[in-house]
Amino acid sequence: MHDYLINFEALEWEKPQKGVAQKIFSDGAKRIRLLRFSDEFVETDWCMKGHVGYVLAGEMLVDFNGTLKRFKTGDGLWINEGAPSKHKVSIEKGKQVELILFESA
Repeated sequence: MHDYLINFEALEWEKPQKGVAQKIFSDGAKRIRLLRFSDEFVETDWCMKGHVGYVLAGEMLVDFNGTLKRFKTGDGLWINEGAPSKHKVSIEKGKQVELILFESA
């Protein structure tokens, strides 16, 4: 059990692939992820997972099966799980984004 505070400063940055860094806090059932994407990030496969979050800084483009949507500082996002909401993130040259996602573990 934790003391109600998630100290992101104390968590190490994980780098699961080029152009992305993340810090994760999980209680086993839920998790919160702090993410940073740079323009080096390339998403090759469609993501079918659901995401709920908030853009803390920067901007990103999300391709929803050919329809591009821009998310920028202050925007919330709610992407449903499944093929109808399949998506890929891209970061324009020279840009980056930092966001927080609230997810099932």
